[in-house]
Amino acid sequence: MSRYEQRLEQDLGRVRESISDMAQNVEVGVQSAISGLLTGNHERAAATILGDHAINRAMRKIDRLCHSFIAQHLPSAGHLRLLSSVMRVNIELERIGDYAVTIARETLQRSGPPSGRLLRELERVGGETLVMLRQAIDAFNEVNADKARATMILEQQMEHDLDLVYADLMKNEGNESVENLVNTFSTFTQLKRVVDQSKNICEETVFAATGDMKAPKVYNILFVDKDNSCQSQMAVAIARKRYPGSGNYTSAGLAAAEELNPAMAAFLEGHGTSLEAATPQALNLTPLQLTQHHFVVCLQGDSKDYFEQLPFHTTPLHWDLAPAPADEAGFDDWLEEVYRDLATRIRDLMEQLRGEDAP
Repeated sequence: MSRYEQRLEQDLGRVRESISDMAQNVEVGVQSAISGLLTGNHERAAATILGDHAINRAMRKIDRLCHSFIAQHLPSAGHLRLLSSVMRVNIELERIGDYAVTIARETLQRSGPPSGRLLRELERVGGETLVMLRQAIDAFNEVNADKARATMILEQQMEHDLDLVYADLMKNEGNESVENLVNTFSTFTQLKRVVDQSKNICEETVFAATGDMKAPKVYNILFVDKDNSCQSQMAVAIARKRYPGSGNYTSAGLAAAEELNPAMAAFLEGHGTSLEAATPQALNLTPLQLTQHHFVVCLQGDSKDYFEQLPFHTTPLHWDLAPAPADEAGFDDWLEEVYRDLATRIRDLMEQLRGEDAP
C-alpha cells in the first residue's frame, strides 16, 4: 500500500470512528431519556440534556472531517458514497439526540412517572425504538446492507402500533389529566421520530454499501362514497390508469351496492378502461388495515360519515363532487363532468405527492 493510500485509509478510519462514537453517545442518550421518563428520575433527565452538548460538538467535528477528507483526497465510487452517507447520518444522529432531549424535558415537566397502561405502552414502544436504533447503528458501522434492510421492516409495524396507541390516548379511558396526556402524546411522537431517523440511517447504509438509492414513496389511497357503485370506482380507474407507479388505489362504500352503475361502467369503457373485474365493496376495515392508508378521499360527505376516528397518520381529503341529476336525461353529461373533475383532482394530488413527473 502506498503512503497516499495509507493516509487515505487512516483519515477514513478517523471519520468512521468519530461517527461510531457519536452514534454510541446518541444511543446512550435515548436510553437515558427513556429510563428517566419511566422512573420519573429527574437527575437522569437533566443528564440527558447536558449530554446533548457533546453530541452537537461531535456533529460539527464530523462535518469538518468529512469536508476535509473530500478536499484532500477527492474520493470517488465507494469512498465518496460512504462519505456522503456519513454526512447525512451525522445530521440524523444529531436530530435523534434532540428527540432524546425533548423526552427528557417532558420528564422534568411531569409530576410523577407514568403508570398503568401508559407505563406499559411506553416501556414497550421505548424498548422497540431502542432495538431498532441499535440495529440501524450496527448496520451502518458494518456497512451491512442486508442487516439494514431487515431493520427497516421494523418501522412499518411500529408505525401501525403507534397509530393504535394514539387512538387509545384520544379515548383517555384511564382518565389521565390533560397535562399528562399531552406530555405522553409528545413523548410517543419523539419516539416515532427516532424510529423514522433510524430507518433513514438504514437507507444510507444501503446506499453506502450498494449505491442503491431510496425508492420514491408509493402511497396507499382509499376512495370512499355511499355505495361504491359509481364515483369511487371511477376515481380508482382514473388513478390506476394515469399514475400506476405512484400509488395503490382502492375504493369502498358505506354500504355495498348490488352492482356497478351500468352507465358509469359503459362510460369508462368508452374511455378505454374496463371494470369487468370490479364489484362494489362495503367499508369493512380493521383498525390495523386502516392505518396502512396514507390518504382517505371522501367523495360524498365528510370523513366523520365513514369513520369514528381516523388513525393519526391517515389524512382525510374531502372532494365535493357535483351531485347526480334527478333524472336520467342529464346523467351522461354528469358523468363527463365528474370524470373531468376527478381527473384534475387526482392529477393535482399525485403531483403534490410525487412531483410533476409522477409515474
